[in-house]
Amino acid sequence: MVKKKLIICIDQETKSSHGHSSHVEINHIGAGFMHFSGKTGAVSRRSLIVGGISAAVLATIKPAAAAVAPLKDRTLHLYHRQTGEFFKETYFQDGFYVVDALDRVNWLMRDWRTDETKTIDPGLLDLLYNVGNNVDAAKPFEILSGYRTPETNAALRRHGVRTASHSYHMVGQAVDITLPGVSLRNMRKAALALGQGGVGYYPNKGFIHVDTGDVRQWNGR
Repeated sequence: MVKKKLIICIDQETKSSHGHSSHVEINHIGAGFMHFSGKTGAVSRRSLIVGGISAAVLATIKPAAAAVAPLKDRTLHLYHRQTGEFFKETYFQDGFYVVDALDRVNWLMRDWRTDETKTIDPGLLDLLYNVGNNVDAAKPFEILSGYRTPETNAALRRHGVRTASHSYHMVGQAVDITLPGVSLRNMRKAALALGQGGVGYYPNKGFIHVDTGDVRQWNGR
């Protein structure tokens, strides 16, 4: 099997680290699998296609997420409330992210109002995977909101929905979820225990928000 290696320099575009760059090593090993190794820091999720490789594999993982069970296969079970679509696949196998599975996650978590997709941060999938393990999830995560286009985000704000003007939803780094059979309080506790990204608690609306941005927490209305 021929192993192709690409070294890609991607500008960081996070709120906390403008003007720096991160060198990400991507090893292409056969059809459908990618191995990531990157330096500290989140990189931009801009739509890139390098050497014919799907843009889905160009999102890099924060070390804290990538270090969790690096050789253990990771499977997620997701359900999107707005579209009725399911995803139940192994997205990380034998130390590699499965490109086709990531592409299907991108579609499932699209802006359902416009059917526009965005590369979803694989670190977000790892975060969900670990939350699920921490609460012994027996049912799929129910997604209320994944990717949102800037236009959708602005429209929600005009209609009084409290959403950040620079929401992580717009860059594929956030999802609003609930989990049947598990209380929101326990979901929140499990997410906070990971010490990764943001965790918003919305008990009146029946979901929690998780993202792969800066570590923080808040209570929503």
